Amino acid sequence: MTTVNFRSQIEMVRKTNGYPTRMEKLKQKANFDVRITASQEVISYLTPRVRRLMETIPAEELVELEEIRMRLGRILLLRIGTKELGVTLDGRLTTRLEEGVEMTTEDLHKTLQIVSQSSIYALEEEFRNGFLTLPGGHRVGLVGQTVLEKGRIKTLKYISGLNFRIGRQVLGAADRIMAYLINPQNRSVYHTLLISPPKAGKTTLLRDIIRQLSNGIPELGFPGVNVGLVDERSEIAGCYAGVSQKEIGLRTDVLDRCPKAKGMIMLLRSMSPQVVATDEIGRREDAEAIEDLLNAGVTVITTVHGVSLVDLRMRPVIRDLITQKIFERFVLLSYARGPGTIEAIIDGRTERPLLGQYVT
Repeated sequence: MTTVNFRSQIEMVRKTNGYPTRMEKLKQKANFDVRITASQEVISYLTPRVRRLMETIPAEELVELEEIRMRLGRILLLRIGTKELGVTLDGRLTTRLEEGVEMTTEDLHKTLQIVSQSSIYALEEEFRNGFLTLPGGHRVGLVGQTVLEKGRIKTLKYISGLNFRIGRQVLGAADRIMAYLINPQNRSVYHTLLISPPKAGKTTLLRDIIRQLSNGIPELGFPGVNVGLVDERSEIAGCYAGVSQKEIGLRTDVLDRCPKAKGMIMLLRSMSPQVVATDEIGRREDAEAIEDLLNAGVTVITTVHGVSLVDLRMRPVIRDLITQKIFERFVLLSYARGPGTIEAIIDGRTERPLLGQYVT
């Protein structure tokens, strides 16, 4: 007797007709829960006065919360999706920013005390870099008066602004493109460059690519490989005390807060990676390190700020990499339909689109 898997057939019909499948629904719910949890985690670090205001806002209104900005003498600003909103004294979101709550010295001081666990002076290195990482992989940007020592920044004092950036993981963000990044003949990974304007989701996409390459992709017959990640600004893995706060895969090794060029070579010498990933290349030393990786037979996956190949050809370092046909895949992102909008996937050797439309 032939066994018919009706559940699989139903899932296939739903997918073919554009309906979300059961697995997609589960993934959407998981991502929704992660977004809510991420917002709540960051809110817990705010001064009690601001925290109480934020906690009166319905959770579903904060699903797309990306940034919380506290500027001394100015209003509390939230970036939710593409909108900038203020918060009123009774805890309502408002587009009329003049109605928003003004931040005081006490608000910033108490928030810093919470973030630093009442040990601000122990965070001198973080202050020197202008940011620190919280549990959960969230980041706090800092501005104020710089203290110089022999012409170099020693630390910051008189902190006048804090920017909480919510670090969220979107599991499955790279599902649509993974088949284009893997050679079906030998299951190798293509050298890939993600091209994206700011805030268009390139780091989120890169993180999920790393996770999937590291864990393996059974449906593509891809077994998983060792991935070396150079996370110069703690944005991809979101390491806290040396431990990744994001899911980056079973076979991923992270160099946290390490300069990209040096980190790529360190991983090559010490961890035998098959893929090395990093974020936002652009300097000559980055290109030289990439060439060393290629000479060693290691695949490179990285990102760059930009909107098109035409744009990138205006920059000498990136132009050289494109001219040498080093990258086999270009993935163009935009914010047209929200973060992570994939405009096109381009064959790096022929510059012909494999997905979407691309106009030179």
